[in-house]
Amino acid sequence: MHKLDKKRMSLLYKAVLSLKSEEECAAFFEDACTVQETEAIAQRVEVACLLNKGKSYVEINKSTGASTATICRVSRCLNYGSGGYKTVIERLEENNEL
Repeated sequence: MHKLDKKRMSLLYKAVLSLKSEEECAAFFEDACTVQETEAIAQRVEVACLLNKGKSYVEINKSTGASTATICRVSRCLNYGSGGYKTVIERLEENNEL
């Protein structure tokens, strides 16, 4: 697999940042991703939020249906990743959306 094309990825990030409402975001993801891809991303965000609250893998698996492999990967990213999940969680908390 090729490394991520920086110019292409920058365009994607700018496209997402240009969205101004939840409705616009939903329309974009509906057009850009399969239902399964969007659901997988949504599940990972939910898993990250639950891990951040101190929930166990078993609790998270039962409430989200996420596999232990997915939970483990999200946990690793949450603890050792680039900080993306942490930023999203902080912003959701600031906006009382969690």
